Amino acid sequence: MDIAIHPELCAEPSEKRLNVFERFLTAWVGLCMVAGILLGQWAPETMQVLRSLEFGQGSHVNIPIAVLIWLMIIPMMMKVDFAAVRNVGKRPRGLLVTLFVNWVVKPFSMAFLAWLFFRSVFSAWITPGDADQYIAGAIILAAAPCTAMVFVWSYLTDGDPAYTLVQVSVNDLIMLVLFAPLVGFLVSGVSSLSVPFEVLLYSVMAFIVIPLSLGVLLRRWLIRRHGKAWFEQSVLPRFAPVTIVALLATLVLIFAFQAENILGKTFHVLLIAIPILVQVYFNSSLAYGLMKWLGVPYAVAAPGALIGASNFFELAVATAIALFGPESGAALVTVVGVLVEVPVMLSVCALCNRTRDWFPAEGSA
Repeated sequence: MDIAIHPELCAEPSEKRLNVFERFLTAWVGLCMVAGILLGQWAPETMQVLRSLEFGQGSHVNIPIAVLIWLMIIPMMMKVDFAAVRNVGKRPRGLLVTLFVNWVVKPFSMAFLAWLFFRSVFSAWITPGDADQYIAGAIILAAAPCTAMVFVWSYLTDGDPAYTLVQVSVNDLIMLVLFAPLVGFLVSGVSSLSVPFEVLLYSVMAFIVIPLSLGVLLRRWLIRRHGKAWFEQSVLPRFAPVTIVALLATLVLIFAFQAENILGKTFHVLLIAIPILVQVYFNSSLAYGLMKWLGVPYAVAAPGALIGASNFFELAVATAIALFGPESGAALVTVVGVLVEVPVMLSVCALCNRTRDWFPAEGSA
């Protein structure tokens, strides 16, 4: 999952900690859920008006949510320095493991787990129609590798920041090409839903290509005018409140649009969390184990495992809404992913920190 990165994350190792928002993200999401549900119940007419604001008839691209997601994604993209990609060949093993887990294992394992749980294990409590929606949402969530929040996890595990940047940058470039075909192929393959490929392409254009291009252009323009130090120390921190407010407002709107769905399916929220949890621990363990087997240094292995476990939930939410609508089960799954991600990823960070002696020192790699 992806949120703004703050200057305090560059403090001395003894001071490493998440800020108040990041540390209690699950609680904030819970509060947004309550606020959204109350709005959906108390002001249904207003929510219906907001829900009807789309870029085109039947497009499912809700204008208020799209604007808010842009406000989240563009500052994130401003943090990514694609010039770092030229360093890919220096230490390829860690990057290859990261890409293997993210693009070969993760989407397919999530498709299998979602099918297994929603079609078989939970079939007594979930209808076939809901199962299709939940499977689609889980696949969309898994097909969007995390971007900005990975830097937080990398920092908390003493990861190599330069190598983490390379991993994130290469993932973002691959996402431009593989996200849409992977989602379309897997959703159609394990559910009865049809996925209009043009809608997926619109989602990629609207929520990856355009904000990524704007973020890169803004980054280059501001660095050229004022320098990299000023950009990182003065500009990026100023975007943090915008990103946070946009994130919380997006969640409130999504839960308001989902109010009836959630109130009628509270038990489903708990069921949805189970395959997501299994997926996170499976992928992080696989990436971490492969890194150890290949003798990758800990500073590369830890963030690599974390990248394989977390998700770019903003893109997942936007795509689920564009494909199936803000009240859909698919959108609900992507939001449940936010509820479980922070505490689960913190547990993965703690495990990495306790097992760093499993890995060779940097100089011996």
